[in-house]
Parts: sequence; structure tokens; C-alpha cells
Amino acid sequence: MSKLTVLLDNLTFPEGPRWHDGRLWFSDFYSHSVIAVDLDGKAETICTVPNQPSGLGWLPDGRLLVVSMIDQKVMRLDPDGLVEHADVSSSHHWCNDMTVDGDGRAYVGNFGFDYRADEAPRNTTLVRVDPDGSISVAADDLFFPNGIAITPDGKTMVVAESWGRKLTAFDKASDGTLSNRRDWADSQGDWVPDGICMDAEDAVWIADPVKKQVVRIKDGGEIAQTVSTGERGAYACALGGADRRTLLICTNNWRNKDHAANPTGRIEMTRVEVPGDGWP
Repeated sequence: MSKLTVLLDNLTFPEGPRWHDGRLWFSDFYSHSVIAVDLDGKAETICTVPNQPSGLGWLPDGRLLVVSMIDQKVMRLDPDGLVEHADVSSSHHWCNDMTVDGDGRAYVGNFGFDYRADEAPRNTTLVRVDPDGSISVAADDLFFPNGIAITPDGKTMVVAESWGRKLTAFDKASDGTLSNRRDWADSQGDWVPDGICMDAEDAVWIADPVKKQVVRIKDGGEIAQTVSTGERGAYACALGGADRRTLLICTNNWRNKDHAANPTGRIEMTRVEVPGDGWP
């Protein structure tokens, strides 16, 4: 069994981890902060997003993009501060995770319905935001599209359908369009995918908040490795470190009722054999 060590704690709800420029960047929901931390645990607040930050990515020129969940926008960190990059309020309810490809195209998921208000579940869209801020529907009929990963060759995208309990794959063309939808892996109830990341062998690591684990899954559904997060839910993961073999996991206390007042979130980590690659 892989042993987890704590890199950073006292977080309200860490999500959207990305390894970038030698540090792990992530969003902390209820402190409204985007934070970067190195593997020695030295942390820095990069910016504050009042309407709750989520998915992160970077344009080719190095500017940060961050999802603003509640007002359904993608914000851009310019030298003078955060500005609106795109309005994706055509999405159904709050936005969540986002992956930005090597050309600066952002793919943004959303809840699809307000489960907190007991709205009836419904499928929704994956939204594409081009580098100029223009938006289009990349894919539809997805059941809570959440984590998004792209293979190292840039030709396949995998989307975690959290409420659908499966990973869905698409061919990704050079112009960013998606086609040839198919199942990458169906959990058959054995796991629930939240945030995900890709490795150099085109396997996907999923964070499973319900079963409290992270799982490495190959195309077709083969389970290659499982790491338990004990009594803590796993919400997202990333592969980082100098060799990209450090698996970094956003965890939280499953029973916590007030994350802002009682911060129990952590970044935990362990070592794995296959390095990260692709996006994110």
C-alpha cells in the first residue's frame, strides 16, 4: 500500500491541482484563493477569485486562466490583475474543472443542475473557450462533466462524468473539435471520478471522493493501481515533481459540514512509477 505524506494542510477545500513551473498550483474554494506550493511546503497565494476559483490552466504566453465558479466566467491573470477572459454563463449551473491545451483552448465543465436545491439531474455541455475568448459547445449530453485530461500527443481527450460514473473519450482534432465519442472506462459502480490527470503511458489517474481513493485506469477500464486516502475523500490529483512521478492529491474530511470555518483540506502525496504527461 502506498503511504501518503502531507505536503500542505489547513486548507478550506483544495481543487484543480496543476503542476506548473516547479510548483503545484491549486484552487482553495472557500478562501477564494489560487495557491502555488513547492515540494518543500512553501506556499504563495497567487490571486483571489471572489466567486470561488476552480479549474486552472495557462495560455501559451504564460498567463494564468482560472474558472470563477459561481458567476460562470473564465478569468485571466494579466500583469495588472484578474480580468474576464470569457463569459460561460450559458452553461447549466456552476462551472467546475477546466483544462487548457497547448494552443490555449480551454475546456470547461459544469454541474448541469443545482443538486443542492434538489433539482432533477440532467446532462449538460462541455464548453470550449478559444484563446480570443470566444465560446462554443465542445460536446453535449454529459452527466456532470468534471475532470478533463488530454493525451501527450494531443489527439485524445478524456472527460470524467462524475454522476455518470465513467470516463468518456473523444478524438481531438488539431482545430480543437471533438468527435468519435466512446467509453474510456465505465466504473460499473466501483469508482466515482472527480478530478483526473494523465500519465506518459496514456493512463488516467482519477480521484474518487466516494470510495476515498485514487485509481490509475487504462483505456478500456483496466485498473492498474489504487491508492487509498483512508477516511478522507479524494477530490483531484496531479503528477508533479522534477520527474513528474509525485502523485499529489487534494483530500478533505468527508464529514466536514463547514469547510470555511473548519478547514480540513490537505495536499497529500506519494511516489508512483509512471511520470505525468499530457494536459493537465
